[in-house]
Amino acid sequence: MDRSIRTVEDVLKLLDDLFTPQADRWTSGAAAWWDTFYADRSRPVPFFEAKPDENLVSYLDRRLIRPGRALDLGCGPGRNALYLDSLGFQVDAVDLSPAAVDWAEERAREAGAGVRFHRGDAFAFTGTELSGRYDLIYDSGCFHHLPPHRRISYLALLDELLAPGGHFALTCFTDAENGGSDLPDAAFYRDARLHGGLAYTPQSLRRIFADLTEVEIRRMRDEPAESACFGEPFLVAALFRRAFRGPGG
Repeated sequence: MDRSIRTVEDVLKLLDDLFTPQADRWTSGAAAWWDTFYADRSRPVPFFEAKPDENLVSYLDRRLIRPGRALDLGCGPGRNALYLDSLGFQVDAVDLSPAAVDWAEERAREAGAGVRFHRGDAFAFTGTELSGRYDLIYDSGCFHHLPPHRRISYLALLDELLAPGGHFALTCFTDAENGGSDLPDAAFYRDARLHGGLAYTPQSLRRIFADLTEVEIRRMRDEPAESACFGEPFLVAALFRRAFRGPGG
């Protein structure tokens, strides 16, 4: 008889196990899938190129965010982490895939960048390899691969690691016809799969991150191949700010 559930994390892990192995894009067991995805670096995948997200560039150009300590969640080959490093940020970057991190570290060596890369699960690293407070937490395409129940883990990560007055920014699917699924949360558990990722409307992002102050939510701009930035219009870009706590808060 198995009666092992006594914590929220026990419940979350049980819900993880409801999904088929093919749906797993978020646990440490997904590393092999992502390694296969990144194995052929010559594939014409737009975000394989060493270009930062156009919205991230815009935030810096408009001084909505300023250099400080940054965390890049799901960094892939390191394109946004290296951009932030080039502007004076102290950057930690984490990804499940050893292949992606190896590629990112090669790029960092070529650029003379000082990014600290971490291979593994950001949730497991919180409070250990990832500790202290970050002035910017940036996520380009990680959040939409989480099943609905893991938003609890994600919000807990933000609560622990985002500095008062710091900024959180993400890009994620917003168009169900181009990668994201607009099924209701419960449907993913009935199907035991995530249909490639979850689509989020601006309204749903406002609701999920209601404890943060919205700065800007918009679709990413479509960037041509010759652009120095990456951008796809079926992605939404959101920027939030964490309020300063009052005395004793």
